[in-house]
Formats: sequence, structure tokens, C-alpha cells
Amino acid sequence: VQLQASGGGLVQAGGSLRLSCAAPERFAWYQMGWFRQPPGKEREREFVASIRWRDGRSRHADSVKGRFTISREPAKNTVYLQMNGLEPEDTAIYYCAHTTEFASVDPGEYRDWGQGTLVTVSS
Repeated sequence: VQLQASGGGLVQAGGSLRLSCAAPERFAWYQMGWFRQPPGKEREREFVASIRWRDGRSRHADSVKGRFTISREPAKNTVYLQMNGLEPEDTAIYYCAHTTEFASVDPGEYRDWGQGTLVTVSS
């Protein structure tokens, strides 16, 4: 399965971006998650947020609560990550992937990672 993450870019601190994760039209997933990895740090893939297909139940990392919001659009089979109040510490490559494990924050339990999209926040 190919998941397409997009929407990254360069933004000033305090700015906003919306990331998209598009799944193939007929692909059924249980839970989709967003993770991020600072450039050059191969083993630091951090959980950001997740959402369950069935009821939209979501979870956000403490570091992004109140600033980021995950959502889904069933008609497009797409998951979004609205990022507001961006900080330089949010600079990373953002990835989406899916899992069958409810509320999992472990990247090892996710699969079908896409290419990722780079978010750069300048101070």
C-alpha cells in the first residue's frame, strides 16, 4: 500500500501548515498515525497523533496538544494533520502509516510508511 504524505514546507514560527495523508481509494485501514523524525536522526521517529477510522477517535502527543489536530475525510480516504503555532522544534520529516493496534504510539506497530514530507520552521 502506498500512503502519500504531502503539505510540508517552510514556515515561520507561529505559522500553520496542513499535512495530508492519502490512502488508495479502496484501502481499508483501522488506525492512521502521524510520526515525525528530525532530519539526520534516523532512530528518532516520534509519535505525533493517530486517528481511528471507525469513529474518528484520536490521540495526540503531549508535545503537540492544543496546537496540532488530526482529522479524517472518509470521502477522500485522507487523513489530515492541522498544525498551528508551529515552533522550530517541530522541524522534521513527517510520515504517516497505519496500524491494527488501537491507540498505539509505537512506530514498530505501524506499516506502509510513505516518503514523508519535510516541515521546516524558522525562528
